[in-house]
Amino acid sequence: MPSRINRRDVIRGLGAAGIAGLAGCTGGGDGDGDGTTSGGATTTSGGGSARTLMHGVLLPTTGGLADLGAPIRDGAVLPEAVLDGATDFELDFSVQDTQTDPNAGQSAAQTLRNGGYPAVTGAASSEVTIAVAENVFVPSGMVGCSPASTSPDITGLEDNGLIYRTAPTDALQGQVLAQVAVEEHQASTAATMYVNNSYGQLLAESFKTAFQDRDGQVYQEVSFQKGQSSYTSRISQALNDNPDVVVVIGYPESGVQLFRDFYSEFDTDVPILVTDGLRSASLPADVGNPLDNVTGTAPLSAGPGKEYFDEQYQNEYGEEPGVFTAQAFDATAACLLANAAAGENDGAAVAQEMRNVANPSGEEVTPSTLAEGLELAAEGTDVQYVGASSAVDFDENGDLAAATYEYFGFQEGGGIETLDEIAFSA
Repeated sequence: MPSRINRRDVIRGLGAAGIAGLAGCTGGGDGDGDGTTSGGATTTSGGGSARTLMHGVLLPTTGGLADLGAPIRDGAVLPEAVLDGATDFELDFSVQDTQTDPNAGQSAAQTLRNGGYPAVTGAASSEVTIAVAENVFVPSGMVGCSPASTSPDITGLEDNGLIYRTAPTDALQGQVLAQVAVEEHQASTAATMYVNNSYGQLLAESFKTAFQDRDGQVYQEVSFQKGQSSYTSRISQALNDNPDVVVVIGYPESGVQLFRDFYSEFDTDVPILVTDGLRSASLPADVGNPLDNVTGTAPLSAGPGKEYFDEQYQNEYGEEPGVFTAQAFDATAACLLANAAAGENDGAAVAQEMRNVANPSGEEVTPSTLAEGLELAAEGTDVQYVGASSAVDFDENGDLAAATYEYFGFQEGGGIETLDEIAFSA
């Protein structure tokens, strides 16, 4: 069901716009503007600001990614607070929970489709994003922009130009992991433990390829299922042959049990590398161990609008932003700008404008000037959104062209410490 947070606990009603959307899924527009898209690389006709921008948010607040998903959801809806009272546009947001499950995610996405929402920030888990894209977004002509799905499988989706992401592909993160393993831990051998889904499998494979390119050898490749009561046998398999480093790819729900088993049964000195899915500040406290031997990599927020975003996030939610929260803000901002430029709540029209409003060539729009940017886009002015997480430059596959990664560690009792920043380009 729809869910909201803080002072936006009640979703605004669909009204006539939602009813119109039901008639054609996302193809009917909202009747508040007759602007058309150029279909080219730059100029748009816009549709004016006397209309409603409809936007969906599809992220996990329950299930395996609940610990990370709720703050990501907060980042995705933050533009609504930033824009409140600053623009003539009306905003209609609907927030749905994927439950970190492909089937539940598809059901939630269908709710957004039936409500006439032309573009969606989501999903988070790569397996959910792929299922939702293939079975709901693409058949229905809806734009999906994930702030957290990193599987390389998303790059090659037959998506009709509808699927984007503000999180970088794991084809990049695998290289970053290999660099850290070699340069920070002087590792020449490794083992991988990965959650048995698209995210885990392909990131583990990306690391293996990059590690071998650096003359490393992966001894054991061990998959595991989410939500198990014990991971002792899997850990034992991974530690066969005494690897120099173990790479663990998973989510907090399973990671807590996995690390509890590790510290109670095995040598705690072996270095462990984790990825963005386990970048949870509460992990040491949840495990009951300081995780001194655990470090990790995750996409870092390093865009021009980061300082403004951080301030707004803290003001709204009373806490520091976490992993993928800035990417979520940027996904929503890009979709709203594309909607304003398109002039109608139509998925195909919004998709035509996604690269136009983000890639270099137009007047620069940042998170702090988003309201002005919407007005410019609606007037037909070329704009370029540069965000909180990155420059948000989409390539032909809807992927980011470059990203900055954080090499991080855990603080005893809770918290994340940035150890280094690593820039990578596709």
